[in-house]
Amino acid sequence: MIIKYNESLKNYNTFGVAHKAAEIIDCQSETEITETIKSHAGKPLQVIGDGSNILFTADFDGTIIRPLLYGIEPTRIDDNHVDLKVGAGVVWDGLVAYCVSNGWSGIENLSYIPGRTGAAPVQNIGAYGTEAADVITFVNGLYTDSAKPFRLSAAECNFGYRRSIFKHELKGKAIVTSVEIRLNTKFTPNLNYGSVKAAVESYGTINLKNTRRAIIDIRRSKLPEPEDIGSAGSFFKNPEVKPAVAQKIKEKHPDMTLYRQPNGLIKIPAAWLIEETGWKNKRIGDVGVYKNQALVIVNHGKSSGQDILRFSDMIVESVFENFGIKLEKEVVIIQTI
Repeated sequence: MIIKYNESLKNYNTFGVAHKAAEIIDCQSETEITETIKSHAGKPLQVIGDGSNILFTADFDGTIIRPLLYGIEPTRIDDNHVDLKVGAGVVWDGLVAYCVSNGWSGIENLSYIPGRTGAAPVQNIGAYGTEAADVITFVNGLYTDSAKPFRLSAAECNFGYRRSIFKHELKGKAIVTSVEIRLNTKFTPNLNYGSVKAAVESYGTINLKNTRRAIIDIRRSKLPEPEDIGSAGSFFKNPEVKPAVAQKIKEKHPDMTLYRQPNGLIKIPAAWLIEETGWKNKRIGDVGVYKNQALVIVNHGKSSGQDILRFSDMIVESVFENFGIKLEKEVVIIQTI
């Protein structure tokens, strides 16, 4: 267990905002997490991994727990599937690389997503037609009010588009310690999203390793490296609207791409909405929209969390005024206590 007091958060969030935390505790076992929960009963707790999908808007007058539990354990392998139990502290892209190197398919489309495995079920991370919910079988952890363990099935996690029970019903009430996933031992390509198939084919053969290579290329072309420019990846969710709403917009903008969802709603790319309202590559002070991807808000230098939040609210207002659609933030906003 490593404890730091009055610590700058600059190196604990990919936006690079320099607010402070009263206490940061790195826990390397469930026992250490249990001890921390019990010794901080009744006090504000916040769980983070690498801080790749959060925005601190002020100093955090509480305790931040980082569950740095490692290990990738195959628990079952047969002719068709492999089951893995993965520690919450395992770097997500390291897990993807490990699985691809072993010929296990299912999360290659989620290559190069920053952060740790413990955050995958919380956010239900997704990209290029794949979500974490597609492979998760169980999520293990501890409740923050009692330190009692839980093991929730995928159905009990209430997964949806960028949502889960941990982000809503159990927000602030649970700490993920490990994630159980089931992958395919045979390559099952999922190449129907956008330009993915063409990108994979550019390498010659459609296989598992080339799929990962193509996904990484696509992400690198659209998203900034956190060490170069502060960001948290996609800041907004793609909105889902009723067909009548989508059709009305389509009539005025026939070039717009629409995605019909299983629930009957129509998904509209938030990046397109933001570009159409003139925000792509726009900058106010040190906050701006990334030049290669309108979904990404970046910190060019010394922006505070409040600066970034105000900037994002201006985008939300512009899109609503132009299209009558209110964008929902994907990034988790952590306010002061």
